[in-house]
Amino acid sequence: MFAVIKTGGRQFRVVPNDVLEIGKIAGDVGTIVQLGEVMVVGGDTPTLGFPFVKGASVAAEVLDHKRGPKVISFKKRRRKNSKRKRGYRDEITVIRVTEILTDGKAPSVGPRPKKEKKVEAKPADGEAKAKKPAAKTATKAAAKVPAKAAAKPKATAKKAPAKGKTDKK
Repeated sequence: MFAVIKTGGRQFRVVPNDVLEIGKIAGDVGTIVQLGEVMVVGGDTPTLGFPFVKGASVAAEVLDHKRGPKVISFKKRRRKNSKRKRGYRDEITVIRVTEILTDGKAPSVGPRPKKEKKVEAKPADGEAKAKKPAAKTATKAAAKVPAKAAAKPKATAKKAPAKGKTDKK
């Protein structure tokens, strides 16, 4: 099943689990919002709205609020000593479509639980000693550096004689 929704002056064809970047909408991160301006509900029997399908909505989870890329408007009038530089960044909401609802139903799917980060266990004292040989290789490399530096003879810089004025007669 798919739907065509209108939000922020743009239209999107959506299916469940789609991730969209739309114009900023109200809603905290992790909450479920309902988008009510559904223009088409497709599937076995497509339903067209005039302009919107009555009782249809799309439930979506708010994933993030962020800002879009920089857009710079630069205007210059040549030979007039006139120029103007303005820029802006759009406010964007990232959403994931959870389900497409018809007949005025309420969303049945809640927000997804957040993934837990894997935390590595801190090594015991015996394991920490096992990792020390890696430090020895670093000391060997450090010992080689002074030997190379000592092998190179130092170049003495001799200044060229200053260019003086020549006597012209």
